[in-house]
Amino acid sequence: MNKLSENKDLILRYGEALSKEKTLETCHKFTTDQKLIEHIQFFESVFPNYQVFPDEMIAEGNKVVMRARLTGRHEGEFQGIPPTHREIEFPFVIMYQIEGGKIVDHWLIADQMTLMEQLGAVEAKA
Repeated sequence: MNKLSENKDLILRYGEALSKEKTLETCHKFTTDQKLIEHIQFFESVFPNYQVFPDEMIAEGNKVVMRARLTGRHEGEFQGIPPTHREIEFPFVIMYQIEGGKIVDHWLIADQMTLMEQLGAVEAKA
């Protein structure tokens, strides 16, 4: 298996492991990126048992870019919005940098407007 395939496989295994159990032990098995670990812990507190569904992955050098969707239920405070208990689904793109078989850095952009519409914080445009 070439390095690009190995990196994509690492991200798929990481996603599968997090879907089953979002613990510090699981995080540390796949990443040394503390900000990513904090991000996972935050999202788990707001959208417990959220799931990530990869739609597309591209690998170049030591980076993997994934376009995906996150689904869950709003059960914790998010940007001042108390729990609505609404189901959410929104797209995002994340880039992982991989070294030594672990994620060492990431960059993330999410469709926050769609999320805010689903939470009822902003009016959905027709």
